[in-house]
Amino acid sequence: MIHTVLRRRATGEPVEKIRKDLIIPTGKRKGHNPSLASVYRALAEHEKTQRHPEAVEQAHFEYAALRQDLCPEAGPPASGPETSSTTPGSTAADLMRKS
Repeated sequence: MIHTVLRRRATGEPVEKIRKDLIIPTGKRKGHNPSLASVYRALAEHEKTQRHPEAVEQAHFEYAALRQDLCPEAGPPASGPETSSTTPGSTAADLMRKS
């Protein structure tokens, strides 16, 4: 959905008009159009992840580490950042040892 909005907005089409062509694929409102606020909220979230990709990567790494602690049989996370922004200079291995 967000890619459709970004692509059509780049051509100069207003979000109000784009919203009417979008359809919610799953959930309670399946088959309905999203509200204008939902479209703008999704755009804001997308922009935030584009501005701060390192924060998103860090959050994914921390979530994977948390899941590994809660479910050790899941194995190590597939990939993660080499360093942690939690403590300057600490590596992912240091972070795992502290847990």
